[in-house]
Amino acid sequence: MYRLEMQDVPATGTGRLDGLEVRADACALFIDIDGTLLDMAPTPDAVQVPPGLVATLTDLSDTFGGAVALITGRRVADADRFFAPLKLAVSGVHGAEARNGRDGGTALLAGLVPDGLTAAVRDVAKARPGILVEDKGSGLAVHYRNAPEQRTALKLELGRALGPWKGFAVRTGRKVIDIVPKAHSKATGLAWLMTLPEFQGRRPIMIGDDHGDEPAIRAAERLGGIGLTVAGEHFTPERADFMTPASVRCWLASLCPP
Repeated sequence: MYRLEMQDVPATGTGRLDGLEVRADACALFIDIDGTLLDMAPTPDAVQVPPGLVATLTDLSDTFGGAVALITGRRVADADRFFAPLKLAVSGVHGAEARNGRDGGTALLAGLVPDGLTAAVRDVAKARPGILVEDKGSGLAVHYRNAPEQRTALKLELGRALGPWKGFAVRTGRKVIDIVPKAHSKATGLAWLMTLPEFQGRRPIMIGDDHGDEPAIRAAERLGGIGLTVAGEHFTPERADFMTPASVRCWLASLCPP
C-alpha cells in the first residue's frame, strides 16, 4: 500500500489529495496525455516528454500490476511514439481506438471519418488562419492553439458543418475541437479498458484537464472511483487538484516505491 505524501506533490489545488490512499493492488490509473501528463505545445507534434518520465511510467505500471492506462484524444500510435519503448494500455481518439498493454494490437472500435465530412471540416479551417486539422482516421482534431480567439466561432461553424453527419459529434478539448463518433467518448474508452484482466475489480482513478475528460471522470466515479483534475482552459485553479502537468508527474512518481 502506498500513501500519498503531500510534501512530494507541489502546487495542488483543493487539497482533496491530502490523506487520499491509493492501494497499488486495488486501484487502476487512467491518465490523459495533453495538458495532464505532458505540457501543451504550439503544435501537437511539438510536445516534449520530460527526461525520466518513461522510466516513471514503467515503474508505475509494474507497481500497479499493469493497471495503468492512457486515455487520450490522440491515436494509439502517437502514445506509443511518445513513450517508446513502453507500451501501456491505451484508449485513443476519444474511445474510437483501443489497445491492451500486452500484445500491442490496436482495435478500431469505430469506422473512418467520411471523406465528405473531412472536406467540410477542412473548408471551415481554410477560412480561419492559424487553424490546424489533424486526421486521426476515426476522428478529426481541429487545433486552435495558435488562434485561441477563434474558439467560439470555430465551434459554431464546425457544428453547422456536421449537420448531415448525424453519427458524429463536436467535443471540445484544450485548444482543440474534436469531431468524433457520437457513440464513443473517453467514458467508453475507460469502460473498455476496465474489461482487461489487469483492471478488473480495481478502483479507477481518472486524471484529466479538459471538457473531453469529464465523461471518463464521471465513469470512474460511477464505478466507485475518483476523478482528479488539472488546472487550465477548462478547470479553474480553485476547482483543480493539480496546477500543472509537472505536479501530476510528481504525484505519479510518489506512488512508486523508492
